Amino acid sequence: MGYGANAIAKNINFGLEPGELTAIVGINGIGKSTLLRSLGNAQPILGGCIAIKNKPLAAYAPLELSEEVSMVLTEPIASKNLSVLELVALGRQPYTNWLGTLTDIDKQKIKDSLHALELEELQNKKCYELSDGQLQRVMIARALTQDTSIILLDEPTTHLDLYHKIQILKLLRTIAHTTKKTVVFTTHEIEMAIQLCDKMVLLDGKDNYFGQPCELIEQKAFESLFPSDTVSFDAKTGSFRIKK
Repeated sequence: MGYGANAIAKNINFGLEPGELTAIVGINGIGKSTLLRSLGNAQPILGGCIAIKNKPLAAYAPLELSEEVSMVLTEPIASKNLSVLELVALGRQPYTNWLGTLTDIDKQKIKDSLHALELEELQNKKCYELSDGQLQRVMIARALTQDTSIILLDEPTTHLDLYHKIQILKLLRTIAHTTKKTVVFTTHEIEMAIQLCDKMVLLDGKDNYFGQPCELIEQKAFESLFPSDTVSFDAKTGSFRIKK
């Protein structure tokens, strides 16, 4: 896994199930976003195999893959002049005809997503009028409208305050559990992920642990994540302590 011929990470092996919220965590530059983009075929892998429903990712045609995987990346949206409703409706593009005509099913999917992300009152606002937290909910709603079995999100809580970080992650957990979709996101919010996620992928450049948060704590996976003379991990509380 990496860019061009340069490998960033290797020896990564895990499987994800429907209805689970999974976080990819690790230090800066370890390859979290690269892994996420590779899972969504936004960039090629250097070796190994990624499969969705026992079918290799490389065997999916672009339209076919867009019905299985939706992505929310950190790149800014193309036009903030779109209304919330218009942006969320773009999630139905894989299913509409060449004219982009929305069927009653498409309209219901859009309506359901707006409701799930509590965006009904904002649907006619332009995206440039929204706060960072509101815009992040709109992007998640667009992915939900795409109605894929897998939703991938790169740093969905970046630039948000503590309350809105928690709100977004709890929404993602609710989406995974109630819709039985596989939701995967990268994050630096390791302590929140420990509390809210069903599974975690911990990239450390060596063992690259995977499992339930409680299992990773038992394996002492978090204890070597940061330099021991600066930060320590408290297994009892599932939190990091600064060494003074």
